[in-house]
This record gives sequence, C-alpha cells and structure tokens, in this order.
Amino acid sequence: METPHIPVLLDEVLESFKDIPEGYFVDCTLGYAGHSSEILARYTHLKHIGIDRDDEALAFSKKRLEPFKDRSTLYKGTFATVLPTLKEAPITALLADFGVSSLQLDKKERGFSFTSETLDMRMDASAPLSAYEVVNEYPKEKLEYIFDAYGEVRSYRKLAAAVVEARAKEPIRSAKALSEIAKKVIPAGGKIHPATLMFQAIRIEVNNELGEIEGLLDAIEAKHYKGEVVSLITFHSLEDRLVKNRFKKWSTACICDPQAMRCTCGKNHALGKALSRKPITASKEELKTNPRSRSAKLRSFRFKNDS
Repeated sequence: METPHIPVLLDEVLESFKDIPEGYFVDCTLGYAGHSSEILARYTHLKHIGIDRDDEALAFSKKRLEPFKDRSTLYKGTFATVLPTLKEAPITALLADFGVSSLQLDKKERGFSFTSETLDMRMDASAPLSAYEVVNEYPKEKLEYIFDAYGEVRSYRKLAAAVVEARAKEPIRSAKALSEIAKKVIPAGGKIHPATLMFQAIRIEVNNELGEIEGLLDAIEAKHYKGEVVSLITFHSLEDRLVKNRFKKWSTACICDPQAMRCTCGKNHALGKALSRKPITASKEELKTNPRSRSAKLRSFRFKNDS
C-alpha cells in the first residue's frame, strides 16, 4: 500500500531505536504510518501504539498496518492527552514527528495550502477552532501576538493591521485570499512564500501545537521507563527550542543553585542522556528526493536503565 506521505529522516529514526528491548513502541504522530510500518517490519520484538487526531490518517493507517494488526493498536486524540492514559507497558521507544503531513498540505480542502479556497488548518476536522475564526474574529492585538510569537514575522504589526483592514470589508474565507494579503505586506524573496510564517503562526494557534509538545514532554517526564528512547522530529526553531531545553534539563546531573559555592545535591539527578550533541538533519540524498525534509531536525534521548 503506497503512502501519500514520505516519512522524514526514516533511516535516522530506525537507527535511534536499533538496540531497544522488548516492549511498546509509541508513534505519537501516526499520520500515514510511514515511520510505524518500517519500524514494525524491522523490529519484530516490538508492539505498537499509534496516536493521531486526524480521522482520515487513522483510517488509512489501519489498512496500511493490517499485516501487523496483532502487534498494533491505534488511538484517536492528541498525543499530550492520550499518552498519560496508556495502560500498555513498558514503553521502550517513542517517536513524534511534529510536521504537517504532505497529504494535509496538499489537500486543498484542508486549508493548509496557499492556494486553498477554504480557510481551515485543523488537524482534527472536528475541533471547534479553525483558521477562519482566528483570522476573522481575533482582535488585532491577539493577531499581532501569534504572528510575532508563533511565526516570528518581522512586520507582525503591519500584517495584523492588513488582515483587520481586509476583513472589515468582507470576511476572509480562503487561504488563497489570506496569502494575497501577506504578499502585499511581506516582500517576495528567496524560496520561501511571503505567507509561510503567517500560515505557520495560524496553524500553531489553531492546533495548539506548542502546548501539545509541552504536554507531551511533561507526560514523558512524569512517566518514563528504564532504557526508553525518545526520538522527536521538529521543523522550526520554536519546536526545536522546546525539545532541546527539555533534553538539557533531563541530562542535568546537578540541580544546586548556580550561585552555590559547592554541589550538595549529589550530582545524580540526570534522567539519561541525549544520543547526539547536535540535532540530526536530512542527508543530501534525502533532500533530493524529499525537499520538505530540509528543515527537519531529529533529537533523541535515552533514559537511564535505573531511572
């Protein structure tokens, strides 16, 4: 069964799980099961849990993972809410790919595309908040905040003002119309579309993406297993910063006040260690076959066997 989405950093993800013991592998962002199917095929000693909030992705993955149905269980929901409720144990491997799938991006009715005639951007089509409400109902100050904080748009005030001015004349009903507003404010240049950062900001707001990542990291920190390997793929600096800082916290042995004259905590508080000092990025070969992998960064962490 052919997948409509090419899994990024697949070889690198497989490598990160190369010596994990028997137990459960949790794919927190199942998508179209690109990573999961390969991991199940290679690591036959693992059972599988797949989590996704997208009904279409779950339906596709159920069919794709049919050969592994005796080892695979799927759950609908956000990973930050589902993970803490899992009764299956031990979890020895956990993966999350925080990117939007190619199918979601390419399906114009999902409203992620710059040329879409709809304005949606929900990863869960049944969720109450869509991009339409954000764009047409948020006050100017709140638009400024999300364009700045989530999109790091330099001209965030000017862009928010342009959106408010446009919607005052008539509602902004399509991603296409929204992208045209961005083009008038942000000068074109390079390979990146002028609306890219604005769309990123709105998508993060609609799907609470950063809150979900924080929730996932909290859940992992609260309940992790001996020797568990966590591999997380991020696609922009906001996501990567959250993962990097949390891995740093988990790797810190001494928790004394930095101003203290000497360590009194015993320097034994590290939960484990990161498997690489820097994030792993796509190879030249992968970049040629899948340009969307260019911004992907993989960070992996192994919890101690006595944790």
